[in-house]
Amino acid sequence: MTERLMLLDSASLYFRAFYGVPDTVRAPDGTPVNAVRGFLDIITRLVSTYRPSHLVACWDDDWRPQWRVDLIPTYKTHRVAEVVAGGPDVEVVPDPLEVQVPVIREALDTLGIRIVGAPAHEADDVIGTLATTAAMPVDIVTGDRDLFQLVDDGRDVRVVYTARGMSNLEVLTDASVVAKYGVLPSQYADYATLRGDSSDGLPGVAGIGEKTAAGLLATHGDLEGIIAAAQAGEGMSAGVRSKVLAGLPYLAVAPQVVAVVRDLPLEVPDPRLRPLDDSARADAAALAERWALTSAMTRIVDALDAL
Repeated sequence: MTERLMLLDSASLYFRAFYGVPDTVRAPDGTPVNAVRGFLDIITRLVSTYRPSHLVACWDDDWRPQWRVDLIPTYKTHRVAEVVAGGPDVEVVPDPLEVQVPVIREALDTLGIRIVGAPAHEADDVIGTLATTAAMPVDIVTGDRDLFQLVDDGRDVRVVYTARGMSNLEVLTDASVVAKYGVLPSQYADYATLRGDSSDGLPGVAGIGEKTAAGLLATHGDLEGIIAAAQAGEGMSAGVRSKVLAGLPYLAVAPQVVAVVRDLPLEVPDPRLRPLDDSARADAAALAERWALTSAMTRIVDALDAL
């Protein structure tokens, strides 16, 4: 089998599973397991379709790192349930999903799927580091557009984009990012910085939307070129120039927030996918019985056997 690493944006996928599977799916003790079942089925579909040889479930050890908040105080503010002094803030997560996250982790461990996070960093940063340092082709599975900045045909790094649902997965390459947004993947972080993203609490440069951002990058290459042109008073209209200049304080810090980290010192146990041995099969069967996951567990074990 050709070697290929698949990196899962785990929270993106288990939130999708939670909202995509009815919450009437429950364990014998009444605990909801819809997100667990849906998450396992998502992995089954991905493994069967793209046949990765290696798989890592990348984790948000800190979904809202303080160093990003220090740069942009509005970063993900609307998703904070509780501010925790000296530690990761508590994210707004539906109670019926929150109780399932430990079961998801237990299921992944039982299946031999590695979970990798990093202190003070998001899953995006783990993905950025593993995609950048991988010695094989990479598929990044996410519903988050921010990770389009990692697409790289030269290194065979693709994004499997889930926003339209698991039955309408979209594989993004250099050409498809350009077709969608008019910018290269290498320009995408600058594009997102200019445009802003309300879902992450990033205001963007006031008055500059997607079309203007793409046009500026097409003309000037990157943020540094855009700022230099605005300061020189050339290469853009007076109105756009005034907007860029007014946004300079934001542009001084936002790129560090938007850019994923690519050089974390990660320790990753061997992430190669393998069929389960007899002991692991027994553990998987016991977990499946305890949480009423028999069908979903059978499907994923069969998918691993078929690799």
